[in-house]
Amino acid sequence: MKITDHIERFKGETQFTFEILPPLKGQNISALMEVIEVLMDFKPPFIDVTYHREEHVFKKLENGLHEKKIIRKRPGTVGICAAIQNKFNIDAVPHILCGGFNKEDTENFLIDLDFLGIDNLVALRGDAVKSETYFKPNKDGHQHASDLVKQISNLNKGIYLDEELLNSHPTNFCIGVSGYPEKHMEAPSLESDLHFLKKKVESGADYIVTQMFFDNKKFFEFVELARKEGIEVPIIPGLKPLSTIKQLNLIPHRFHVDLPEILIKEIIKCKDNSSVRKVGIDWCIEQSRELKKAGVPFLHYYSMGKSDNIKAIAEQVF
Repeated sequence: MKITDHIERFKGETQFTFEILPPLKGQNISALMEVIEVLMDFKPPFIDVTYHREEHVFKKLENGLHEKKIIRKRPGTVGICAAIQNKFNIDAVPHILCGGFNKEDTENFLIDLDFLGIDNLVALRGDAVKSETYFKPNKDGHQHASDLVKQISNLNKGIYLDEELLNSHPTNFCIGVSGYPEKHMEAPSLESDLHFLKKKVESGADYIVTQMFFDNKKFFEFVELARKEGIEVPIIPGLKPLSTIKQLNLIPHRFHVDLPEILIKEIIKCKDNSSVRKVGIDWCIEQSRELKKAGVPFLHYYSMGKSDNIKAIAEQVF
């Protein structure tokens, strides 16, 4: 079932959803399934599964030269989605990236998803690899998420890369894209970021899920500005509870989001990660309750492979 159909089905009643990471290469799926199992009590209508592009390393050869070797640290997104739908009979939503794909790779990926009966996906540009200062697409790949959305939208109309195909089968994907209440780190302003978000919607996006934020006021302002810009698709808030002292500096640096001063002060008072975890849970509970009261369609939690703190929050909110 499409995400937009789920929204219609629940008629304004906020639902619980979450996002998972594929296990690192060399690990099996059992630990991940245990995380999902714990959270199934809250009846999520769908689960997002992230995709991680390949990276490369240079391996030194005996002759002194270096060989470029492609690695993928977290493979398995498509397989995990198939396993989730088979085991739990709910929708799995894979992420698909511009980075690491050319257009033909993308089309083949989409065909596989269609064959598996996967109705939803989230289209993202993806980050630059560690060796790059700025994002660079693969040769014949997409530079922008809006271009990726357009390719998916074309496939939904039966338009494939090979224009000579006859009687081509149209797919029926519901397309999600990302939104940034505090603007994307590369955007010069929130206004310009909203301009490009609207372009993704005009290219065929059906809904938006936001980057994590810790101040609900910024989310509400973002939604208001988006509506003024003419963006009418559903906007789903993404939430993550803080759980370690290290995250006080790591999250603002890595995700380019601000932490409210009152939350910072509470974390600084903590003597260990156990105390931080409690503060993070309590803060996220209050965020969740306010957002739920405002009637958001889903509360979408970034689990980062953990379930205990997400469970503690959901028990108080749902």
